[in-house]
Amino acid sequence: MTTISDDTQIISANDVQYDPDRLLDALIEKLHLKNDAALSRALEVAPPVISKIRHRRLPVGASLLIRMHEVSDLSIRDLRILMGDRREKYRISDKQFKPKAPDGVEIMTE
Repeated sequence: MTTISDDTQIISANDVQYDPDRLLDALIEKLHLKNDAALSRALEVAPPVISKIRHRRLPVGASLLIRMHEVSDLSIRDLRILMGDRREKYRISDKQFKPKAPDGVEIMTE
């Protein structure tokens, strides 16, 4: 079991599924905000970003997760648990490390 923040809220890691609503609702409660619009102002993001996250059209990105950490003082790990992200490792595609070539030129890497 994991305790989140100073509150008595306890979340079992085995029972958690991906749910960004839980994360957003917990932030609204922790920061004593009224709604998603107030949360967007606190995080300094456009209101549609919060809406898209709630409707699963946009994932919670690293920069937003860091901003949530800065504003709420919750650890990144606690924020990820609230969201239901239990991955221990992150894999980056090898395509992200390949250099970009000018149009029409193909770069061979082995």
